[in-house]
Amino acid sequence: MRIMVTGGAGFIGSHIAEAFVAQGHDVLVVDNLWSQGGGRREFVPQACRFVHMDIRDEGLARVFGDFRPEVVCHHAAQHSVAISAREPEHDASVNVLGLLNVLRNSVRNRVAKVVFASSGATYGSPERLPIDEDTPQHPLSPYAVTKLASEGYLRFFREEHGLDFTALRYANVYGPRQDPSGEAGVISIFLGKFARGESVRIDWDGQQTRDYVFVEDVARANVCALEAGSGGFYVIGTGVRTSVMQIYDALCTTTGRRPPVRFGPRRPGDTRDNEFDASLARRELGWTPVVGLEEGLRKTAEFVRTTVLHAQSA
Repeated sequence: MRIMVTGGAGFIGSHIAEAFVAQGHDVLVVDNLWSQGGGRREFVPQACRFVHMDIRDEGLARVFGDFRPEVVCHHAAQHSVAISAREPEHDASVNVLGLLNVLRNSVRNRVAKVVFASSGATYGSPERLPIDEDTPQHPLSPYAVTKLASEGYLRFFREEHGLDFTALRYANVYGPRQDPSGEAGVISIFLGKFARGESVRIDWDGQQTRDYVFVEDVARANVCALEAGSGGFYVIGTGVRTSVMQIYDALCTTTGRRPPVRFGPRRPGDTRDNEFDASLARRELGWTPVVGLEEGLRKTAEFVRTTVLHAQSA
């Protein structure tokens, strides 16, 4: 199968491209390698073709025409809640106008399906836990608003143009290749501080909880979505809530270090608690998470430690 992965040089997208290659698919990665997005050329699997391009670029039409993808896995995005709050126009330009460019070219080139990276952030502060597909969506950040708007565009293009889709609403994804110097991903950010011997900042009181899902499990969900989930929306999480302070303590155990903690105010758009019930994904996609938090933290810590040591020696 010919699959285009937008954002395939990034943290999540590169793992997905890797999983598709392992399945024997012909994969093309499109990524603009935006410095604040975490995309790196070296993350792209060698077996993939690569095009350095922004998804808003008019030249994307040529890329579609040359490659003729059967499926587009759309993961290119402005993913930071903090950046979206500071620069909502930029956030909307990438996440909405960029998506529309991808969808229009998908229709023109008779793409069969789009697998879309949505977000659990669309639920905002949920009315009940655990969150499932029927939980009302009340986004609290510009980033989350653009993801919810994108879901509406997917519905429109399916009804109007017959472009099939499966949308995956991710919990908090973590793992190797997440930028420890970025503005998103508390686990990698903490590990970067641990490795550099710096203090750790915890916003709010540290008791806010998240559902942390390992990136390799997320990649498997995308593989499952290639053949299942037509027109569906699925939450992708573990069903386990973990507080920020619990993450800090677990990382202290994993690394053998305990840096000092500084507390800061609640960030705009932050929600109190998240926990996801992925029963529908299990039934209809055949997906279930297999990597536990302890194993995932160990793998992530090793990657960040190696990355920071390499940067310090360069």
